[in-house]
Amino acid sequence: MSKQNFQTKLIELETIPQDLVKAPTQPVDVTTQEAENLFIWVQEDKKVLISIGLDWDKYVEDLPIRTGACRYAQAIWNKERYSQEEAAKAWKEESPKAYAFRNDLLADMRFAFRKRPGLLARVRTIAGGDGNADMIQDLMDISVLGKANATEFEATNYDMARFDLAEQKSDCLAELLAKANGATWDNSKAKDIRDRAFTHLKEAMDEIKDTGKYAFRKDPERYKGYISHYRRR
Repeated sequence: MSKQNFQTKLIELETIPQDLVKAPTQPVDVTTQEAENLFIWVQEDKKVLISIGLDWDKYVEDLPIRTGACRYAQAIWNKERYSQEEAAKAWKEESPKAYAFRNDLLADMRFAFRKRPGLLARVRTIAGGDGNADMIQDLMDISVLGKANATEFEATNYDMARFDLAEQKSDCLAELLAKANGATWDNSKAKDIRDRAFTHLKEAMDEIKDTGKYAFRKDPERYKGYISHYRRR
């Protein structure tokens, strides 16, 4: 049902103005449970709340749909976030090895091309940059240059498969770095939609709670159903 609620709400969520979108101010699972409790609590007060202006259809009848959409959006973002965190961890483990491999290949080339000034100049160009993206590109450039000059490596019985491995590593590391950066930037589409779903749910909850707290400000037994027990802690 949560998935169906999410699909029902997706277009509406995407049209929320960016300046109104807010990240959760409390755990999403707490908020969705509070929304479910509120939906049950409010039923007894329908006539009173409608009489002082609460749009029942817009906020109360729609509340379970907003709740399901938010719960599903959170699940999607959790999956994306953990994937990114795993990628960041893998990058931290693999990147030092990749740098070392790149440096070994450059040393191999300097030796193989030691009598070829033109090729040595190209090696210097490859080695000239810095940073993760540059290292990934270096591996690809090394692969291409090495394969194009295979005869220079014949005298040392060099393992040319290392250049194939450099190409493979370049492709894999580029994808891994992109995923790892997603965890650092924290700006994925999944997070944006989760924030929108939370904003949409909170809009309804706030409207219902504000109306209920006003209506039952002198009735503690009914008033207590319109406050957040999480925030009171």
